[in-house]
Amino acid sequence: MTTTYVLRGARPLGGDAADVVLSDGVITQVAAPGTAVVPESADVVEIAADGHVLLPGLVDLHTHLREPGREDAETVASGTRAAAAGGFTAVHAMANTSPVADTAGVVEQVWRLGQEAGWVDVHPVGAVTVGLGGERLAELGAMADSAARVRVFSDDGKCVHDPILMRRALEYVKSFGGVVAQHAQEPRLTEGAQMNEGVVSAEIGLAGWPAVAEEAIIARDVLLAEHVGSRLHVCHLSTAGSVEIVRWAKGRGIDVTAEVTPHHLILTDELARSYDPTYKVNPPLRTAADVEAVRAGLADGTIDIVATDHAPHTREDKDCEWGAAAFGMTGLETALSVVQATMVDTGRMTWADVARVLSANPARIGRIDTTQGRPVAVGEPANLTLVEPAATRTVDGAAQATASGNTPFAGRDLPGRVVATFLRGRATVLDGAPVAPVDAGGRGGAR
Repeated sequence: MTTTYVLRGARPLGGDAADVVLSDGVITQVAAPGTAVVPESADVVEIAADGHVLLPGLVDLHTHLREPGREDAETVASGTRAAAAGGFTAVHAMANTSPVADTAGVVEQVWRLGQEAGWVDVHPVGAVTVGLGGERLAELGAMADSAARVRVFSDDGKCVHDPILMRRALEYVKSFGGVVAQHAQEPRLTEGAQMNEGVVSAEIGLAGWPAVAEEAIIARDVLLAEHVGSRLHVCHLSTAGSVEIVRWAKGRGIDVTAEVTPHHLILTDELARSYDPTYKVNPPLRTAADVEAVRAGLADGTIDIVATDHAPHTREDKDCEWGAAAFGMTGLETALSVVQATMVDTGRMTWADVARVLSANPARIGRIDTTQGRPVAVGEPANLTLVEPAATRTVDGAAQATASGNTPFAGRDLPGRVVATFLRGRATVLDGAPVAPVDAGGRGGAR
C-alpha cells in the first residue's frame, strides 16, 4: 500500500492556506483547511504545515555530480541526496565527468545511476564537443535518441569558443528541440585569471578576470542563435553587462534564456581579500554593482532561472593556496534559502516568482515540463517542496548531505528550511531530513 500524505494548512505558492493530499503519485485534493477527506483504509501520514509554503519541486539545470570519475568528490547518490535535501526533485547533471558525457553510453550510465539512487530525477547534460576539447561535435543526435533523452548540451567548465563549431551545434540541436548551454568565457582573455578584474584584484595581486570575457561570448552567441533560429541558454551569467546584452537580445526576439547562481546573487569579490579558496569560483564573484544588476535582471525576467552550479570538491582540491585550488562551490542545499534572502525577503519577488525561476522555467528549458515544474493542482504529479520560510538555520558544511563541504555559507545564518520533498508522491525528505528511498530500484528517475 502506498502512503497518502495530507499537508494540513500549507500555502501553495505562498497564497491562501489549504489541505493538500498526495496519493498514488499525484495531487488528489486541494481543499479548504480542515476539509480534506481521506479514505479510512489508506496509509495516511498527516503533516502540520500551517504557515509553510508549498512549491512545485525545484529543478536545477546546472549540477555537477562528478560520477563517473571523481567519486571522491561526489557520487550521483550523494549529490542527488543533497538535491532532495535542498527541495529539488530533478537535476541536470553536467557533462564534465571522466569519461566525459559525450556519448550515448555515458549519458545512459548517469541516467541509470540516478534511477538506482531514487532521490530525484537525473537528466544528463551531453557535451557539445568530444572530450570537451572544442574541436569536433560530440554525438549529439545519439545522446538525444538514447534512453537518457538528452535535450541540454554544454561543455560547461569550458567555452565552445570556436564560432563555427558553436554555429553547427546550434543548427544540429534544432532538429530535436535541444538547447546549447554556453559557458561564456573567452579563453584568451582569461588565461591565468584567478578572480574578477577590478579594484580588489589590483590591490591583492591576483590575476584579473575581466567582465568583457563573459560579455563578448554572450554577444557573439545571441547573434549566432538569431542567425540560425535556434535556442541558446547562457550558463551562470554574472555581470551587469551580460544582463544588458541578454535584455537587448530578448527585446530583439532572439530565443535566449539565462541563469544566475545563488552565490552570484549574494557574494562579492571583496571576499577574495581573505585568500580563502572557498570563494574561488568560475565565473568569479563580481562587484556589488554586478550583484545588484543580476538581482534586478532576475526580478524583471531578463534572467530566467536560478541554477546552482553545484560544484563539489575534495578537501585536497580546496584546502590549499588560492592559485592551486579548484574553482567551484556547493549549492544544492542552500539555493532556496539564498533566493529567499535576496529576492523574497527583500520584496523583489513573491513565492510564485520563486516557483517560476526555480521550477517551472528550468523544467521548460530542459524540456521536462510534462512532469516537473507543474502547477500545484489536482491531477498534477506530486513533485513538491514544503518550505518553512520563518525558520532560520546556521549552515554547517560538514553536516550537509553532499559528500563535499566546500560551501561558501558555512557558519552563516540563512532563512528558510526545507521541511519535506516529495518525488511522485513519495517522501524523499521529511522533517528536514532525507528519507532513504526503499524502493528505488529503477523507479527513482523513471520518466
